[in-house]
Amino acid sequence: MFKRSILNCHRRLIPRQTRIGYRRSYSTGSTTLSSSLNPALVFIGGSIIGGVLTYQFASKSNSTTAEKSIAPATITTNIDLASTLPLDNLSPPTYCTDEQLQQGISEIRSLFLQTTPHSSTVDESLLINNTQEQLDSHSDTYFNSHHPKPHERPKYVVYPRTTKEVSEIMKICHKYSIPVVPTSGRSSLEGHFIPTRGGISIDVSNLSEILQLNQTDLDISVQAGVGWEELADYLNDYNLLFSSDPGPGATISGICANNASGTNATRYGETYKNVLNLTVVLADGTIVKTKQRPRKSSAGYNLNSLFVGSEGTLGIITEATLRLHVKPTEESVIVVPFKSIRDAANAVNDILLTGIQMNAIELLDDKMMKVVNASGETSRKWQEMPTLFLKVGGPNINVINATIDQLKSITTRNNNLDFQFASNEDEKTELWSARKVALWSTIDHGKSLDPNMQLWTTDAAVPISRLPQFLTETKADIDSHGLKNTLVAHIGDGNAHSFILYTPEERDVAEKVVNNMVQRAVQYEGTCTGEHGVGYGKRQFLLEEVGPIPIDLMRRIKLALDPKRILNPDKVFKIDPNDHEH
Repeated sequence: MFKRSILNCHRRLIPRQTRIGYRRSYSTGSTTLSSSLNPALVFIGGSIIGGVLTYQFASKSNSTTAEKSIAPATITTNIDLASTLPLDNLSPPTYCTDEQLQQGISEIRSLFLQTTPHSSTVDESLLINNTQEQLDSHSDTYFNSHHPKPHERPKYVVYPRTTKEVSEIMKICHKYSIPVVPTSGRSSLEGHFIPTRGGISIDVSNLSEILQLNQTDLDISVQAGVGWEELADYLNDYNLLFSSDPGPGATISGICANNASGTNATRYGETYKNVLNLTVVLADGTIVKTKQRPRKSSAGYNLNSLFVGSEGTLGIITEATLRLHVKPTEESVIVVPFKSIRDAANAVNDILLTGIQMNAIELLDDKMMKVVNASGETSRKWQEMPTLFLKVGGPNINVINATIDQLKSITTRNNNLDFQFASNEDEKTELWSARKVALWSTIDHGKSLDPNMQLWTTDAAVPISRLPQFLTETKADIDSHGLKNTLVAHIGDGNAHSFILYTPEERDVAEKVVNNMVQRAVQYEGTCTGEHGVGYGKRQFLLEEVGPIPIDLMRRIKLALDPKRILNPDKVFKIDPNDHEH
C-alpha cells in the first residue's frame, strides 16, 4: 500500500541527491522499485513516512493546543506599511514659501552661471524667464480643453540645456519643496501643464539633439526636446520611421510621457512598445537610465512602462532610445466612403479579422468631410459621407495589388459608395490630404462661424467589436445637443476623437456630451483616453475606469518616488485630500 508513496518520496529526494553530490542514473529499460531504490533511501523514505503519520496523529490530538499557541494574523493600519494609499490617508502637501521660491531661483541662476562656459555670453532670459507672455504660454493654449484659473501660472519658466542641469535644478526644487511642471512642446489637450500649485515650469525644449542613430540595430537615441516631425524628416533619409505621429508640435518627452501615438499605431504599435530606454530625472534630482538598448529584455522591473504614460508626475524624461522601423518598399493610399459610420466600422472589423497588414486605418465622418471641402485646403472635392482612409504596404506592387483587391471585396460587402486607390506618390499625397488637414479645417470652420468659437478635442478608445455601436451612439448624442462637431478616429485601434465647436455660452453642453462620450467608452470596456492622457481634465474618468484600488496603488508609487508631491501636482489622480475639483 505504500509503494506509490515511497516512490514519491524517492522523486522528492532526487533534487537533494543532486545538491549533495549524488549522480543520477538513467536507464532506457523499465526497472522495479527494489532495483531502482538505494537501500539507504528506502530506509530514509520509510522514516519520513513514519514521521508524517506520527505528525498527522499528533496534530489531530493537539489541534486545540496549536490553535491557542499560534497568534492570528493581523492587518496593519499603518499607512506607511500598506501596499496602497487612499487619498483620505494623506495630509495636504506643503509647498515652498515665496521666500523659499526666491532662494531657489537664486540658486538656479548661480547654477546656470557655473555651467555656462566663461567664453560664452548667454541672455539670462533664455534660461530663466518670468515675463507674462512666457508664464501664460506655459499655462495654457487654445487647444487645451481645460483652461487654468487666472492665478494658475508658474512664477518662473526655467530652460535647462542638459540632463545634468535638470538634475541640479530638481535638487534645488526638492530642497525647497518647489512645485515643478515639466513642459516641452505644450501640445497636450487635457490641462497637463496647468501649474495648479504655482512654482516653476521646467521647459526641456533646449534638449533638442539627435544623439545617435544605430541604423543596423534599428534604434535611435534622442533628447527630450526633439520634435517628432523633425525626427521623421531626419529618419526619412535612411528610409526609417518612428512609430508615433501625434499632433503638430509634440516632442519626444511629451509623446513618451503621455504614451501618445497617432495614425501609425495600427501598424507599428503605441509609443510604449517602441521605447527601448529612457533617461529620467527623479524628484530629488537622481538620474535614472531605465535599461540599455536590447530589443527585448526580461531583466528586472519594466521601468520604461513605469514612466511612459506617467505624464511628468514621476520624473522628467530627458533622453529616449526609440525602436525604429523600415519603411515599406511599396505603399498605397485607399479612400472609401460609406453610407453610414456603422458600415465603415463594420468594414474595419472585417479587415482586421482577415489579418491584412494595414499601415493605417483612419475614419473621417460626414461632417468632417464637409468641413474639409469647405476649407479649400485640398486639391479635390470629396463625397461628404463617412470615409475610411487606408494605407497598405508591402515588399512589391503585386502584394499591394492583391491587398487592394481584398479590401475592395470587404468594403463592397459593407455598402461602400466608392473605392479609390493611389498608383503613384502624387496620388498618395492627394488622397491622404483630407486626413492631414482635418484638425485645422475644423478650427478654421469654427472661427468662420464665430470669432469666439472654442474647440474641445477629446478622445476615448473601445474594443474593436464595440466600435460600430460606440461611434454611432456618440455621433447621435452630439448631434442631438445641437453642437457643431466633427469626428475623426484612429479606427484601426479603436481610438476615436471628437472635435466639438462651442461658444462660451455652450460650454456646459459641450462638457456634457464629452462626458457622455467618455463614460460610454468606459461602459463598453474601453478607456477614457486612448492617447491624449488623463492630465487634469479626466481624473474622475480614470477613477470610473479602473476603480479606487488601482488609483490608490498609483498614489503609493507616486509618493514613493516623489514624497513631497512636487512633480506636476494634481495630474492623473488627486494627491491632496482638500482637492475638491473634478
